[in-house]
Amino acid sequence: MDYKKTVQIIDRHPLFRAGLKGVIESENEYRIVNESSTARQALNMADQLHPDIIILDLILPDMDGIKLTTELTDVSESSQIMVVSIHSKINYVVKSIQAGAKGYILKESGTDCLMDCLRRISTGKQFIDPSLSESLCELFRFINSPLVDNTQTQLTGREQEILHLVAENFTSKDIGKKLCISSKTVETHRYNLMKKLGLKNKVELIQYAINMGIVDMDVWKQGCRTG
Repeated sequence: MDYKKTVQIIDRHPLFRAGLKGVIESENEYRIVNESSTARQALNMADQLHPDIIILDLILPDMDGIKLTTELTDVSESSQIMVVSIHSKINYVVKSIQAGAKGYILKESGTDCLMDCLRRISTGKQFIDPSLSESLCELFRFINSPLVDNTQTQLTGREQEILHLVAENFTSKDIGKKLCISSKTVETHRYNLMKKLGLKNKVELIQYAINMGIVDMDVWKQGCRTG
């Protein structure tokens, strides 16, 4: 009998797990050995089974999926981890790969993308959903740009905090209260970070934050409605 690669599915939705199982096992290359709905269950079963491939969602009831990815790599070092998520922001992809995932695809993608990812990570290679290629290129262009290579352009911790809060539509006064500094100091930090990033105004700053995944578009829209 030909060996079938073993697969563990981690997702809080039973119907989604069932759908994945049906698609994967129909290819006759893989065998689902466990379905878990929580991180605790997943870690226990991964430790016992050491599956060839672990497929997981980033949204779980008891643990962040990126943290779970890190813990799974410790519990079952031989397992290849693949994220299937609704999150298309590039920061989720980067953090997942940094945590140990070999593959990342979107839940809205087709079965061909799913199987391509499975087959590629099965051989120890990496796979990123093709629909995310433009965002990845933007990230690489930013990383390789002279602006980022110049050590003078690195944002301080305080500037990063303020960038995040400005992008979420907080005013300088609100940011000052949150960080226990004056609004004038906030404006100074804001001016410095915009100069470092080569941004001209708040609109460009917000667009930069959204493009880089620093803040989610939905969070920004919510801030506009409540601000």
